[in-house]
Amino acid sequence: MVRTMFHTQENRDEELIEPIICLRDDAWLGEAYYFWYDEFDAHRWGKTSKKKTGRYEIYSANIECDNVLDTVFNEEHYLFWLKQIEKVATKIVKQTGEKPTLKEINDYFKDRATWDEVDGIMFQDLPSNFNFLLVKPIEYRNNKKRAFIYRKRIQLAVYNLEIVDNFVLLTIENC
Repeated sequence: MVRTMFHTQENRDEELIEPIICLRDDAWLGEAYYFWYDEFDAHRWGKTSKKKTGRYEIYSANIECDNVLDTVFNEEHYLFWLKQIEKVATKIVKQTGEKPTLKEINDYFKDRATWDEVDGIMFQDLPSNFNFLLVKPIEYRNNKKRAFIYRKRIQLAVYNLEIVDNFVLLTIENC
């Protein structure tokens, strides 16, 4: 299955010919080329996280997802992923006596996992800013609010650049 997905970067002097790898220690799924499932999220990321130059770029690409571990839409993949995370976290806790950091989990997989057939991982998180949601939050008597998170924020971490095709500049926007 081929999906059209979106890569967000700060506006640069030159148009990119391929995505830029994310090397940050706090990257959800380690060193990878990150793509958004929804263009809306690509814009939100640009406006909130790519502000250094005052402008951001969004690129679209066709991504071959046949060898992607899809923890969002595929229940079998999700259960496999959950088991792997919990197994590694438990092992690190036993060795160190502390819960592992995201970087430690990612480093463990990078150094020890033998998932050669996995070209990427599709993952979702829940947005922390609810202002863009179209449904009002639930208001409780104690003045606490709880948002109805009906929308997933989905990313694909690509480890094999060969699955990315037709990488083109879609738009340049102000932050």
